[in-house]
Amino acid sequence: MLEMEGLEKRYGDTVALDGVSLTVRPGEMFGFVGANGAGKTTTMRIVMGVLGADAGQVRWKGRPLGHDARRRFGYMPEERGLYAKMRVAEQVEYFGRLGGLGAADARRSAEALIERLGLTGRRGDDVDTLSLGNQQRVQLAVALIHDPEVLVLDEPFSGLDPIAVDALAGVLAERAAAGVPVIFSSHQLDLVERLCDSVGIIKAGRMVAMGTVAELRARESRKRLRIVVTGAEPGWADRLPGEIVTKNDRPPLAHPGDQGRYDEVVLVPADDQEALRLASQAGRVQHFGWQEPGLAEIFREVVA
Repeated sequence: MLEMEGLEKRYGDTVALDGVSLTVRPGEMFGFVGANGAGKTTTMRIVMGVLGADAGQVRWKGRPLGHDARRRFGYMPEERGLYAKMRVAEQVEYFGRLGGLGAADARRSAEALIERLGLTGRRGDDVDTLSLGNQQRVQLAVALIHDPEVLVLDEPFSGLDPIAVDALAGVLAERAAAGVPVIFSSHQLDLVERLCDSVGIIKAGRMVAMGTVAELRARESRKRLRIVVTGAEPGWADRLPGEIVTKNDRPPLAHPGDQGRYDEVVLVPADDQEALRLASQAGRVQHFGWQEPGLAEIFREVVA
C-alpha cells in the first residue's frame, strides 16, 4: 500500500497541507479532487520527493518511502516535463532507459505505448510540434514506460479529447487490474466518479471527505427528487415545497410525442407528497423519483 500520514507543509504563513492522510491499496484507483490551490499537487510532489514535508510520513509497503523505491514509481506532473526538441519515440525510449530498462526492452515498451496511446503517426515528430493533447499522451507514455509499481498522476486527463480519454482510462484500468495502486487528481469529476474505486476531497490543505462514491453519497443527508413535467405553465415549480437544486425549461432532449412546455426540476423536498400533488396539477408528470447525488454535487456540498 501507498500510505500518507499526517502530511504538513507551510510556505511562510500559508498552510498548504494540514495533516493530510490517505491510503491507496494495491489495484485501487484513487481520485484526488479539490479546488485549485487545495493541496493536491503539493501532496503528490511530496510523495515523489520533489518537495519535503514539514511533518508526516509517506510509506510504501509499510516502510518509509525513499529514493530507490521512488525510482519504481510512474509520475506525471501537472506541468509537462518533456524535452521539446526531442522526437516522440526517442524521448519515450530515453525515459525508459532512465527507468532502468535495457535498450531493447525500452524500445519495445516505447513502441507498444506509442501505438496504444494513438501516437504512431507522430512517433518521429518533435514534441514541441504536437498539440497539447498529444503532448499529454507522450507525458503519460513517459510515466508508464518502465512498468511502474505505483502511478502518481497530476491532472492526466487535462486537454485530452474523448478518444484519448478513453485510451488513457483503459490503460489505467489495466494497470490497476494488475495490482498497481493508481492515484490521480482531476477537475473532471464525472471521470473520477466513473473510474475510481475511492475518492478523497481536499479543501484548504485538509482532507474533508474520503471513501467510495457510494460511501460519500451515504453521507449526503439531503435526498433529492427529480421531477419531469410537460405542458405546465411557467413558474409552476416555484410553488414546490423545498429547495430547488436545478431547474431546466424545455431541455434539448424532450420525450417523443410530448407537446408544449417541458420542465425538469431537481428538488430537496420539504414534503414529497405535496410536491407530487402540485406537479400533477401543473401538467403531465413524466418522471417523479429520488435521485442519487453525483460526485460534482457531493463535492459542492462538502467544500461549501
